[in-house]
Parts: sequence; structure tokens; C-alpha cells
Amino acid sequence: MIKLYIHFITTYFKVVLLALAILTGVFGYYARDLSIDASAETLLLENDQDLKLTREVHGRYISPDYLVISFSPKAYLLDDATLKTIQSLKNDLLQIEGVESVTSLLDVPLLQSPPQKVQDVVSNVRTIATSDINKSMVQEELTTSPLYAANLVSRDFKTTAVVVNLKDDARYTELLGKRNEWLTLSQERALNAEETRAFESVKAEFKAYRDSSRESTHQLIVNVRETLKPYQPTGELFLGGVMMIADDMIHFVKDDIAIYGGAILVIMLLVLWVIFRQMRFVVLPIVVSFVAVVVTTGINALLGLEVTVISSNYVAMQLITTLSLVIHLIVCYREEYALYPNASQQELLEITLGRMSVPSVFVILTSVAGFGSLMTCDILPIIDLGNMMNIGVTVSLIAAYLLFPAMMMLLKKEPPVLTFDHLFTLNQTFARIVEHHGKIIITVVIGLFVFSGYGVTHLVVENSFINYFKKGTEIYKGMDKIDNNLGGTTPLEVVVKFPKTAEETTSNSSAATPMDSFEAEFNAMDDKAQYWFTAQKMETILKVHDYLLSLPEVGHVSSLGTLSKVGRILKDGKDFDGVELALLYNQLPEKDKRLLISPFVNIEHNEARFVIRVVDSNPNLHRNELLERIQTELHTKVGLEVENYKLVGMMVLYNNMLQSLFSSQISTLGFALLSLGGMFLFLFRSFKIATVAMIVNMVPVSVIFGIMGIFDIPLDMMSITIASIALGITVDNTIHYYYRFREELARDGDYVASMHRAHGTIAFGMFYYSLATIIGFLVLVTSNFIPTLIFGLLTVLVLLVAIVSDLLFSPFLVLFFKPFGKPKLKK
Repeated sequence: MIKLYIHFITTYFKVVLLALAILTGVFGYYARDLSIDASAETLLLENDQDLKLTREVHGRYISPDYLVISFSPKAYLLDDATLKTIQSLKNDLLQIEGVESVTSLLDVPLLQSPPQKVQDVVSNVRTIATSDINKSMVQEELTTSPLYAANLVSRDFKTTAVVVNLKDDARYTELLGKRNEWLTLSQERALNAEETRAFESVKAEFKAYRDSSRESTHQLIVNVRETLKPYQPTGELFLGGVMMIADDMIHFVKDDIAIYGGAILVIMLLVLWVIFRQMRFVVLPIVVSFVAVVVTTGINALLGLEVTVISSNYVAMQLITTLSLVIHLIVCYREEYALYPNASQQELLEITLGRMSVPSVFVILTSVAGFGSLMTCDILPIIDLGNMMNIGVTVSLIAAYLLFPAMMMLLKKEPPVLTFDHLFTLNQTFARIVEHHGKIIITVVIGLFVFSGYGVTHLVVENSFINYFKKGTEIYKGMDKIDNNLGGTTPLEVVVKFPKTAEETTSNSSAATPMDSFEAEFNAMDDKAQYWFTAQKMETILKVHDYLLSLPEVGHVSSLGTLSKVGRILKDGKDFDGVELALLYNQLPEKDKRLLISPFVNIEHNEARFVIRVVDSNPNLHRNELLERIQTELHTKVGLEVENYKLVGMMVLYNNMLQSLFSSQISTLGFALLSLGGMFLFLFRSFKIATVAMIVNMVPVSVIFGIMGIFDIPLDMMSITIASIALGITVDNTIHYYYRFREELARDGDYVASMHRAHGTIAFGMFYYSLATIIGFLVLVTSNFIPTLIFGLLTVLVLLVAIVSDLLFSPFLVLFFKPFGKPKLKK
């Protein structure tokens, strides 16, 4: 089979090149359709029950999309000039397509400037634009009111928020609802063929509409930023909000792929030139890598796979695999040329492909097994990464073993330039260390395992969106400003369900004694509202509100309790009673009701909602611990029954994903090790060789986890992939080295001599590809997007540890255990 393949490629190489050019063009056309999704939903567990509950809750409450602008004017916040600036900014923002309304300190109802009776608040809502407003009272209210302090304005009264409310996209909401219904049904039971087709149709329709609306959203954010520029001289303005973060992350990913992909390419060109000193051996790896990535991207687009923050690294990882394959082919070709200088180009390629095809195929099979382990976790973007990489490494193998011989056949045979090979002696130094300093090697390895064991015990699952960006970037500064001055950024919600009372069941009008001044309004109220706002409910709401606000990690809490606390101020320390709250519920202007009441009460479902913003930049924040504490203390301290409250929202869902990483890492790593062990056993037909190989391959994995633990690099959706990368790189080296070692051992049966010969041949390819990728990936550490920076740094460390492990520790174990036995010598 291999001989037929080699004969076909070297004979019909022009046909092969033409076919590959056409295929690359076709897949390149479809590659344009590959979409990038950095939305919050890519950071969730799709089968998470809390996700289903969150979607249900959000369907019952007003939860519009919005952007937040923090404005710290140079002048006093209530100066006429500052207020005119805010009004002008508001007017300009309202001209942007997609903006529904703008809420600022100019628009919010003032209930204490001066304090008014409830009936007056309802009939005459005052704002800062009211003619007889007292600015001293306004400042006092804004900085002390539970509604506005550390929310609309900072407590030092130097920063205010301008909230840009976006128009509701009814079509998007409709399609999202349909898709979620199908998702829920598919999780409950298997879909039949007709249902599957309907589900796929809904998903395709939703994706198409989402992609088109995403462009509109991006343009809206661009327009908002452009609108802010003329106002920069008046003060410090930063844009924030979940939508802005998602949009910026998409463009960070796109920029990193374009900028750093190009930079890596240029650096690798220079490194390959230094190593090989021949243009053919510089162009070949780049062309093969380009074709492999383009074809893979086209396949991913056709399959509907989307690039997320996690899977954006598939290009870098495929580049590593492709370079390894091609550089090993180049090194082997040069080696065969030195042995058979009189052989024809076709004969040299036949020998090269014959020697390298089997180990290369097994390298790809083991890579597929390693990346396939990612598909055992519950996180969809990581599963997608596993699919992308399995497609990618397979395409890389095919591209390398078609393009390399076909392109070489186009070129005249030319003696290799071995200048760098003669100067490069590190492989020989490693061989001497293995032969003479085995005790040092084993001592260092034991030390590394101890270091790793200690580090793993300190490995944490913790991360925050703000830590995805460098401190000097505008997005970090904006998030930090909002986080610490305007009540926090990470949303968390608590929904409390009230049990039915006899009072509500009988609708006994004697349950409340209306004040005479409210008789007309009270009798006109909706029956449900009239009897829903009871003293018992308000007492519970206030207890929950006060408890949540007492948590040091919490920036601001919004609920019906917020309005009740304002009532204490208006009524000399007395709470609003049920009649007054019902009056506000029924009679407040709709725009004020949407701000003060509707997001926090759902009478139909008999529940109250608490919207919490957690300070994401708090260094003492431990999300899982905080959520567990709230879950426990709402029962033990507040007195709620566990079945009557739920924690929902983005923080819960994101934390569920993070916590699943530990179990996912264990399962994926365990699956990968079993798969790789089986592959080694199948390839070398020896349990001893498989065991030795797996011990070697655990070194980079354990060292990386140790480093992450020691240096407080959290395990998150990006770093979870590094274990698979570490295994893939080390396995690649191990297979190539062991395969060559076995060939060398068959010559004379001398383990030490075979080790030196293996280091003098195959080790060149291992070193060269490691050197090229290490220098190339170092450029990633300059990224402003922290996940990209950490990925580049960890990849470089993996490559360093892997090459050292495979050329020091691995041959030491081979010499010590002699797993290949005593082979029959060739006659």
C-alpha cells in the first residue's frame, strides 16, 4: 500500500499539485464563512440545569441589552456645564441606530429632593431638570439613596454612569427561544428524524440571523465609541457592558489570529532559513502549513463549527503538528541524501517516505486519540476544539505527504547545506549526558515530579473577565472603573418564590387598611397587585436584600427592597406598606416602573428577583465559595426554605463551567493516557515500551500543571487544552525517537551506540521543529489578550520540557530498562 502511494505521488506529482491547488481554492472560498463566537453562551455548559432555569427567569423579567458609559468629568458633576455635556452626549447617543433610550442622572426620578409623600411621587415625578430642584439635596440623594449610590454615581460623586439601552430585537428573541426549546427537548429525549431536521433548520436560521445582527451590534459599538471621542476633553469616559466585552473579545481573537499568525510565519521563515540555508526547505513547510490550515478552516466552516475564545488556538496547534511532519521529512531527506548522493530525486523521496510514513501515521493517530479526549467533557467549545484538531491533524498528515514529495519532484536534486548541522551540537551533548550522567537525570526528574505534585495541590479553578486583558488596555481600565466605582460588573441573580398564604388565597380585603387619601386609587388597583404586596413579603425581601448587600464581594444589589429603603427615608423610618407599593406598581409612569419595580417583581409567578453585581476585580473573590456561602446562608441566616429560592445568571453558569473543568481535566487526561498507551502498545507490541513511553509523556503534563499551580495561573477554558497539547508534542517526539532507535538497534544490538546514532539523526528534526515553534510562539506573549499570552507562554514551556524529556529522560529509561530486548542482528 505504501509503495503504491509513493509510486503514484512521485510519478503523477503534477496532477497531485493541480488537484491540491484546486482543493485549496475551493476550501479557501468556504473558509471565509468561518464565524467567530465570543458570546457568553460559549462559556457555558449546554446541559446545565441552571442554564435552563436562567433562561426561564430572563423570559419573565425585563432584561434589555445595554452598554454602560462611565463619565468622570473634570468639573463638578452637577455644574451646569457638566449637565449640558451629559445632555448633549445623550442626544448624540440617541441618534445612533439601534439605541432605544439613554438613562443618566438627568432622567432618574428624584424621591428625596425634597422628600415627598407617596401620592405626590406618583403624580409628579421629579428629575434634576425640574425647575425648583435643589442641587445640594440632589447630591445628598444620589450619594446616599439605595437606588443610586455606587450604582448611578460613585460614592465620591466624581463618576456617573450613562446607560445606553438598546432596542429589543424581537426576531432574535423569537429565534433564540425556538432554538432553546429544541435544545431542551433534545436533552430530555432523542429526537426522531423529522424533529432532527427541524432542529437543524432552526439552528441554521438562528445562526444566520445572529451573524448578521452581530455585525450590526459591532457597528453600533463602533458608533458609540466614535460618539464619545469629542467628549474626551471634558473628562474621562470608558465604555463597558457584557455586549461590548463580547464584541471586543471577538476582535481580539481576530486580531491575534491575523497579527500573531503573520508574525509567527515571518519568524519561522527566518528560523528555517538559519537552520536549512536553502529556500526550498524554507518555503516547503510554510506552503504545507498554509494549505493545511486553509483546508481545515474550510471544512470547519462547512461543518458549521465556530471559532470561540478557546478554539481560536486550533491554527497555532495545527501549525505545530504540520511543521513537525514536514521538518522530520526534510531532515530524513537530507540524511538519505548524505548516504546515497548518487540516487535520483525520485529514489531519495521513495526512501524518505518509506522510512517516515509509518511513524508519521502513528503520530497523527496518537494526536487524534489525545485531542479526542477533549470530546469527553461537557463544555461545547472544548468539544468543538477536539473536533477541529482531529480534522486539522488529519489534514496536516495528508497535506504533508502529498505536497512535500510532489513539490520536491518539481525541483532539481540539490545537495543539502549542512552548515547549521555541523555547528549544532546540542543533540550530541544530550547523548553524552544520557550515557554518563544518568543519576543526575533521574534526580532532576524526581525533583520535577515533587515540584509538580506540590504545584498541582495549589491549582485553582478561578478566573474573571477583567483578567482577560492587560491592565494598560482601555477595556481593562473601563471595566475596572465600573467595577470599583459603579457597583460591580459580574451579574448574579437570586429569585425567591413565595408560598401562597391564606390571605392571598381568599383575597380578604381586610388584610390591608388603606389610608383615606388612597381610597380611590386603591379601589381601582389590579386585584393581584392589591393583595400581593404584603408586610410578610416585604420583610422577607428586605432580609434577603440586606444579607446580600452585607457580602464584601458584592458591589450593588437592586431589588424591591431598594425601593422600600427609599420609603423609609420618605416616611421618617417607616417602610412602604402593601397599599403604597401596590399604588406605585399600578400608577407609576411606565418608564419609571421599568426602572424601579418591573425588573424585581413578578406577581403572576409570585416571586421576587434580586439583581446583584459582584466586584469582578476583587482579589479576594472566590466565585464558587461565594455562591456556596449564599446558597447556604439564605437558609441558615435569612430563614428561607431551600426549595423556595434559586441562584441564577451569568456568574452561576460561568462558575458551573469552571468547576466542571476539574472533572473534565481528569476525565480527558485519563482518556488520553489510556488511548495513547494503547497506541504505543499497538505500535511497538511491547507493554514495557508502552509503560516507559507513558512515563516520559507525563513529565511535560505534570510540569505544566505544577507551574500553573505555583504561579497562580488558574485552570480555565483556555489552559485546560494545554494538557492535550503537551501530550501531543511529547508523543510526537517519542514515536519518532523510539521508531528510529529500534531501527538503529537492529544494526548491532548495542543500546548505547544506538542511542548516539538516534541522537545524531532523528534528534535533528526534533530539535529543529521545537526551535522554530518556540521562537515563533514567543511572539504571543506580547498579546494584550491574556488568554493568548498565557497560551503562548505555556506552549513554549511545553515545547522546552518535551524536547528535554524526550532526549534526556526517555533515552535514559530505554538504556536502563532495555525495553526493546535483544534484537536479532541484521546479517
